[in-house]
Amino acid sequence: MRKPMTKAEKTRKHILEKSAALFNLGGFDGTSMKDIMEATQMSKGALYGHFQSKEEIALAAFKLAVGKVLDEVGKRTKVIDNTLDKLKAVVYFYKERILNPPVEGGCPIQNTAIDTNNNHEFLKEEVKKEMDAWIGRMIYTLEKGMSKGQIRIDLNARDFSIRFIGCLEGGIMMAQLYKDVHYFDVVAQQLVEMIDSLAPTKSAF
Repeated sequence: MRKPMTKAEKTRKHILEKSAALFNLGGFDGTSMKDIMEATQMSKGALYGHFQSKEEIALAAFKLAVGKVLDEVGKRTKVIDNTLDKLKAVVYFYKERILNPPVEGGCPIQNTAIDTNNNHEFLKEEVKKEMDAWIGRMIYTLEKGMSKGQIRIDLNARDFSIRFIGCLEGGIMMAQLYKDVHYFDVVAQQLVEMIDSLAPTKSAF
């Protein structure tokens, strides 16, 4: 059984939950310690009692934000055995949550990647780690599907994963930009067709 959080752990979680939305919406440079103080209703001294710097808060908040998305997607996919259906469940999750994402502001990986394109290497490296982990999870899922005979064995799992994530993130970006689900729906249709193309070819004999 998981032990109850201490008061310090609860306070730290409170800081990160409030900060995650701030950084996801405003980026690192667009989020000040004053913003965090106002959102958490805490003094600067109290914040620094739990974190040494704004950089440390931003890094931990990003990890928390990514974790929240993974948790919600995982609830959908872990109960599904068929690999094709599991991949479609990811697409359908975003169709439903595209304008009401788990973390305010949209995909934290996409937002932080754009925000750190030319600066803040400490955050950029963390985004790369999360993207590598995402690709790795997809490769694992696809290869497991191949072993079960659910996916054709000639698939290049890494290339498909990169293409799938790239299309998904593009659809998220366009829907967020226009605040219109239709932009993601168009991409979602393409993603579902890509998934259907993974099915093994049925023998004529």
